[in-house]
Amino acid sequence: MVFQSKLVRFPLVISLIASLGGFLFGYNTSVIAGAMLFLENDLGLTIFQEELVVSTLLIGALVGALCSGFLADSFGRKKTLFATALLFFIGTFCLTTAVDFDELLLGRFLSGFGIGLASVAVPLYIAEMAPCEKRGVYVSLNQLMITLGVLVAYVVCYLYAERQEWREMFGFGFIPLLIQFIGLFFIPETPAWLISHKHPEEAEKVLHRLHDVHQSENLVEMEKKEDAPKDQRWRALFEPSIRKAFLIGVGMSVFQQITGINAVIYYAPRIFQLAGYQEAQAATFVTMLLGAVNVGMTLVALWLIDRLGRRPLLITGLIGMSLSLALLGYSFSSSQQAGIVAVIALMSYIAFFAISLGPVAWLIISEIYPLGIRGRAMGAATFANWACNYFVSLTFLSLVTWIGAGSTFWLYMLISLIGLWFVWKMVPETKGKTFEQIQYFWKKS
Repeated sequence: MVFQSKLVRFPLVISLIASLGGFLFGYNTSVIAGAMLFLENDLGLTIFQEELVVSTLLIGALVGALCSGFLADSFGRKKTLFATALLFFIGTFCLTTAVDFDELLLGRFLSGFGIGLASVAVPLYIAEMAPCEKRGVYVSLNQLMITLGVLVAYVVCYLYAERQEWREMFGFGFIPLLIQFIGLFFIPETPAWLISHKHPEEAEKVLHRLHDVHQSENLVEMEKKEDAPKDQRWRALFEPSIRKAFLIGVGMSVFQQITGINAVIYYAPRIFQLAGYQEAQAATFVTMLLGAVNVGMTLVALWLIDRLGRRPLLITGLIGMSLSLALLGYSFSSSQQAGIVAVIALMSYIAFFAISLGPVAWLIISEIYPLGIRGRAMGAATFANWACNYFVSLTFLSLVTWIGAGSTFWLYMLISLIGLWFVWKMVPETKGKTFEQIQYFWKKS
């Protein structure tokens, strides 16, 4: 029993340290919702400047995602996590000390850059350190931490709202950042990266600490597979056996966003006001409930993901999301104040997203790519994710204005049904498979 606890303890601890990057991801994307209520008056921002403050983080995330694969493959997963923490620190410092619009933009851009790096480096690091039979739950810790970050941001904003202390809202992020930064000194580099960069002795030491007998037995075989020059490994992305995996990863990243999740996360208080909850405090309180549902159902996903598998959760979740969006669209189209029906539909939508596309999309893109190009391929998929995130956040209010809230949610329903078809036809089951078995599947197919 003691030995078994050690098997779980070390991978779990290092996964939790890495996944604090996910917490900072969620916190920094969501805290602006509360801070913006007071930034407008304190710094005299125009409407256009407010939009730039919100969207600049997403631009930074796009740049970070574009660089993340190269950094992770060239310098290592651990060093990329350090770079993420450094960017979060500088970005948060700029935001808490900002006295004008330009300093706000710089802080938001650097925080976004850190988020872009974290969105690749965290699931990649955890996937390469986790035992294959537990990889689903370990990688999904990242999504759990993202949802916790979102919820904590909503709570912190609610607590500081009465005193209008927007600097403290940003500054709370220093606490998890300090914990992660200290923890990063005690975690190792991943065996996969060490093997691909000709450090088999160091990789074997890490594998021994992980008690990963399977990978230890295949160490020499993995090293042989990585003898190809780096430029040839990059060109491998365009081989027929890998191209399908690449397209599936990008497709999962895209559908995670264009089904409307961040329209709900970013604009939840506005949606609840449209539904009839006009008072800001009431809308914010219901938004916190939404965050709590997101966290709770992500915990359910962690329990199910290595039991049921990836495909059953994706299919169930997308069906539930489609039905919830249909009800949400109906609630807005049938009356001026959607009320409790809209709240129930939104809660249901978040719940089904949290057990499917939320954690599983990040898990899929961390599993399906070959070692030599895993960082770059994940970077490309994550770039597509952030590009769609930016597009959805930029177009949501315009769609509501042009076609109405009801039709907007029906549009997301249609996209969710297309996503369901994509998963049914294209996405394989990877539950319990080693990285080598997954690569063999692509070559065989």
